[in-house]
Amino acid sequence: MSLEQRAAAVAKNIEGKIQEAASEITGDPKDKIEGQVKQEQAAAMHAKEDMKDSAKEMIDRA
Repeated sequence: MSLEQRAAAVAKNIEGKIQEAASEITGDPKDKIEGQVKQEQAAAMHAKEDMKDSAKEMIDRA
C-alpha cells in the first residue's frame, strides 16, 4: 500500500466534494461535473491501490 497514493486520492476526493458543493452555491454546472469527475478519479485511485494490496498479499502467501 502506498500511503502517498492513498493520501493523494483522499485529497482529490475532498477537492471534488468541495468543488461540487461550491457549484450548488454558484449554480455553475461545469464546476459540479468537474467535482464529480475528481471524485470518480479518487475512487479509481483507491481501487488501483486495493488491487496492488491484493496482489501483494497473494504473492506473500505463495
